[in-house]
Amino acid sequence: MIITISGMPYSGKSTVAKMLLEKLSWERIYVGGIRRELARKKGMTIEELNIYGETHPETDVDVDKEAAAQARKLNSKGKNVIVEGRTQFHFLPESLKIYIKVNDKEAVKRMLKDMHDAQALKARNEKLITSEKEALKRIHEREEEDARRYNKFYGIDHRDEKQYDFIVDSSKLTPEEVVEEIIQFINKNKKETTKINSKKKVK
Repeated sequence: MIITISGMPYSGKSTVAKMLLEKLSWERIYVGGIRRELARKKGMTIEELNIYGETHPETDVDVDKEAAAQARKLNSKGKNVIVEGRTQFHFLPESLKIYIKVNDKEAVKRMLKDMHDAQALKARNEKLITSEKEALKRIHEREEEDARRYNKFYGIDHRDEKQYDFIVDSSKLTPEEVVEEIIQFINKNKKETTKINSKKKVK
């Protein structure tokens, strides 16, 4: 099985993916991490890479294609895979597609918390933001930047919830509660798939 995790900035995608990894012992591919490392190599912040990427599609397209190829390769070897990336639902249509959303108030709160965490700030490779107003502006800018690139390169809007199999709002949930909801969905899907395969064998 392959599951893809997309979602809004600061919805908790990475935290949830890591916790799922621990609970399920699956393989994980983190597209955001690959792009952040690419930004570092170019001497850029992730914000600068996103702007650069609007005229250099390889910073998205090559990374997304490679992530999807890695996921399929692992899956072909009998591995279950978690792929965390905003457009991976598009590149891996056979996956269980999960979308995590969050309201503005909670997203701003989480962003400012990360800004006070030196380790988190370094890992995210983002510029320092100190005010709620600036944080909200940056979150909305990032969503628009991403949406613009994805529409230009892939002809999709990653924010369209109809494209996903399961949607969870993390605004008022702990990461543990989000993970539990996702695991329940995965288990339910496994049972339904087993039933379908059993009926096929009977026929």
